[in-house]
Amino acid sequence: MAVKINKQGDFVAIGRRKAAIARVYLTSGKGNILVNGKKMEEYFPILQHQYIVNQPFLTLEKEGCFDVKANITGGGITGQAEALRLGIARALLSVDAENRPPLKKEGFLRRDPRVVERKKPGQKKARKRFQFSKR
Repeated sequence: MAVKINKQGDFVAIGRRKAAIARVYLTSGKGNILVNGKKMEEYFPILQHQYIVNQPFLTLEKEGCFDVKANITGGGITGQAEALRLGIARALLSVDAENRPPLKKEGFLRRDPRVVERKKPGQKKARKRFQFSKR
């Protein structure tokens, strides 16, 4: 993956999950994570989502080394957290190529392709049919 650096010297990456898109800007700092202008603890009040977001840093043992600023749109809260995790992992890969093996081993560099299946015409939902009556 090519190194993407913007004019301010931030490492830039994009993460996606379901309908959520996270644009991540990574700079060296003290470990502050801002999501849509709010602290991560405010934006993701559930501890499980906070853990998902921090997993790439925990894997590399670099908690508190980088500041993250993220803009997230679309999807639900879990999809947004997982999109942010992918974006952070890709940005960390841009910082140092030696971060790749541990991140790849944990599966943080792979985009999860699962999305909601579309509803088909002539059916109630994606797979559920209307009730059938023989007589």
